[in-house]
Order: sequence, then C-alpha cells, then structure tokens
Amino acid sequence: MAVVGVCEDDSNVRRVLVEALRGAGHSVVPTSTGGEALRALGPSSDVEVAILDIGLPDADGRDLCLALRSAGQHCPVLFLTALDAVHDRVSGFHAGGDDYLPKPFAVGELLARIDALLRRAPTAPEESGVLRLDPTRHAAVHADTVVALTPTEYRLLATLSGRPGEVVRRRTLVLAGWPPGAIVNDNTLDSYIRRLRTKLSELGAPASIDTVRGVGYALR
Repeated sequence: MAVVGVCEDDSNVRRVLVEALRGAGHSVVPTSTGGEALRALGPSSDVEVAILDIGLPDADGRDLCLALRSAGQHCPVLFLTALDAVHDRVSGFHAGGDDYLPKPFAVGELLARIDALLRRAPTAPEESGVLRLDPTRHAAVHADTVVALTPTEYRLLATLSGRPGEVVRRRTLVLAGWPPGAIVNDNTLDSYIRRLRTKLSELGAPASIDTVRGVGYALR
C-alpha cells in the first residue's frame, strides 16, 4: 500500500512498528539512528510517510525532521515519543512534523493516523542542492566543509533551506527558532541571520539569505 520509513532506537518498539505496518500491507524501511535515517529516508528514497522517534541516541528527532525537510523530503512525518507536554508537541509541528503520537500507543491508532497522513495530497520532493544539514553533528555541510551551528542557528537555517527561494516570514522563523512563549526582538532575529550569512560564507555554499523588508527572509 505504501512505503513507510521508521526511525526508532528501541528494538522492541521498532519490531512492533515493523510487524504492524507490514501486517497492514505496507512496506517498511526501518532505521535506528538519526544518521541512518538521514541516508535511508531522504528525497531519493521511495518513502511516502515517516515515523520518527524524538529521543534518538545520536540526534533529536525534530532536528532529523528539519534536516530531511531541508534536503527536499516532504513526505508526511509522524513523531512518536514519550514527550507529551504541549511545548514538545508544538516544537514538533514547527520542526515540520504533521502528527504526534505519544508513547505508549495503541497499534490501531497508529495505523489509522498513518492512513490519514497518506490520504493527504503528496508534495513532490524538491532538492535545493545548495547545502545539507547534519542533525548528528548539528552542522551545515557543503562538499567537504562542515560548519557547526548553535541549536537556534540550526533551526533557523533548516526552516529557510526547507523552503528554497520562498520568503519565510519573520514570525515563522521565530516560532521555529525559539521555544513557545519566548520574547524575541526583531534585532535578535536579525543578529542570528547575520551570523548565518557569515557561516554560509565560511561554508562556501552557493547560497545567500536575502532580506525582504517588512516580511522576512529567503534562502536563494
């Protein structure tokens, strides 16, 4: 019926997921780390929906989702996690997730949520080819050059690179870069954008962050 990517480090939970999905007629691409998922579930794969655990051993699942979006993977993403506070769910949506299911979960509900995600009109993957993000190193990568990013820089750059050429509004960037309820002044966001421009220059990537006055920024 569909190709489902799974990234879950707990072998028992991963086995339950794989057996349930295959029992429902789906093909499954199982992975256990963020690095493995980044290679196996990217835009060149056949994955039509992805299930990502947030508490991975080498990366935060939300950072993994941002990296996949930045690479051009736009399939629906379901976060599966023990973190169930409101701010955790909100941060998952701002990271590019489409649904959120806390552990422990009922297999029937999981399958119903996957079916609902698959019914949504798919968006064709589009790779920007400019740079890629590595959630395991919290870094931007171009060719053989790696530049480390702070968590906020990572989230801002991922949000921009996940929408290449599109003007991303300032509010969207603030919601992606900072925790819910954080008070972020305009000059704070501008300062981070200047830092990202410097790091893109260090990276040598053929990309620039353009300012659209009164609206936001675009990665071109």
